[in-house]
Amino acid sequence: MDERTRTTDEDLAPNLRRTLPEPDVISRPRSRLGFYLGLIILIGIAAAAYQIVKTSKAPQGAPQRFGQYGGQQSVGVATVAQGDIQVVVNALGTVTPLATVTVQTQINGQLTQVAFTEGQLVQKGDFLAQIDDRPYVILKAQNEGQLAHDQGLLDQAKMDLKRYQGLLQQNSIARQQSEDQVFIVQQYEGSVKLDQAQVDAQALNIAYCHIVSPVTGRVGLRLVDPGNYVQTTSASSLAVVTQLQPITVIFSIPEDELPDVMPQISAGTALQVSAFDRANRKQLATGKVSAIDNQVDTTTGTVKVRAQFDNADNSLFPNQFVNARLLVKTLHNVVTVPTAAIQRGAPNGVSGSYVYVVNADNSVAVVPIAIGPTDGGNAAVNSGLTSGQRVVVDGADRLRDGLRVNVASVDGHAVAPPAAAASGTPGAPAAPAAGTPGQPGAADQNSNGQRHRRNSNGQ
Repeated sequence: MDERTRTTDEDLAPNLRRTLPEPDVISRPRSRLGFYLGLIILIGIAAAAYQIVKTSKAPQGAPQRFGQYGGQQSVGVATVAQGDIQVVVNALGTVTPLATVTVQTQINGQLTQVAFTEGQLVQKGDFLAQIDDRPYVILKAQNEGQLAHDQGLLDQAKMDLKRYQGLLQQNSIARQQSEDQVFIVQQYEGSVKLDQAQVDAQALNIAYCHIVSPVTGRVGLRLVDPGNYVQTTSASSLAVVTQLQPITVIFSIPEDELPDVMPQISAGTALQVSAFDRANRKQLATGKVSAIDNQVDTTTGTVKVRAQFDNADNSLFPNQFVNARLLVKTLHNVVTVPTAAIQRGAPNGVSGSYVYVVNADNSVAVVPIAIGPTDGGNAAVNSGLTSGQRVVVDGADRLRDGLRVNVASVDGHAVAPPAAAASGTPGAPAAPAAGTPGQPGAADQNSNGQRHRRNSNGQ
């Protein structure tokens, strides 16, 4: 048994050895993987080297917004000047018509005619609608007949009174009969007045059947069609007429502004109000303050103001949302500074508003200021600055007191960067270059002290 088993194992061993991979077959995929990894690394190194070379060859003469020239911070400055500042109160307002009339019937009857078109501009007294007036014409005729009957009785009673008074003087009749006739005349006079009132009432009803516009304005959409029976108790109306010219805007201002506004209103000064659209970009109309409310709203601390506008071009529409700007007063010949130059904080331990002033040697100094009213992009300066000084308006985020800067622009106009000296000293004037500047072949120096040749375009 042992020999047979041993023989079987020996016979199987060669077969097992054949199934194992050869050593060169295992190493072949590993060598390919290493080759590909090395190729990828080489490509990455070549791309990085290309970017470095490309960056080093980039032109150095073109200044950027916040770039540095010779190690100095580039800033934009503005000149402090004197000017006018308008003290304006901004508020949210609503266009409110002076008159909005809901046209309703004052008499019951059938609507026979509508004489207006939707959206029509009508004048005061223009015909709008007609209600059937025939029933009221008939009633008027009846009352007029009763009036004529009672008037005849009154005339007869007056004639009898005159006759009785003559007979009384002759002692031909009793005094009581003459006195009773006086009261009979008064009764007929009352009947005549009652009849006349009935006639006038029917005449008024006939006038109510002819509906006219109570104000000058625009008619809205028609709410009732002809043929309907309209009543005074009906919830629906015939139309709505809104006055458009003139028109008003109601807005609210803070109660803190009243000490500046009320003295001018009391003196009769017409304060100007400008109305802008919802986006606060387009000016729609200009008007005057017409009234101020008699109390402050305790929930908001504001008071309502009504401004009136001519609205000749119908630029203001009823219930439209607008931005109102109330011009309280104008400050003349005050020191103004751009709002972009105003910084807030405590750079030198003193909290408040300050600006960076550029000195004659292009060094900056922190100057605290007291700010007054703001008008657009400028603000009034109560103290701290004088006219003619230069303040930083762009690039002040990395400045500090005493730092020397390079002025890149003055009052919005670009300034050429200073050229470096031949020795490479930052900020030194450049040495004269051979040739005429701006011509081909003229040599120039950049901010790093390196010389380069100008091409035919002066670059």
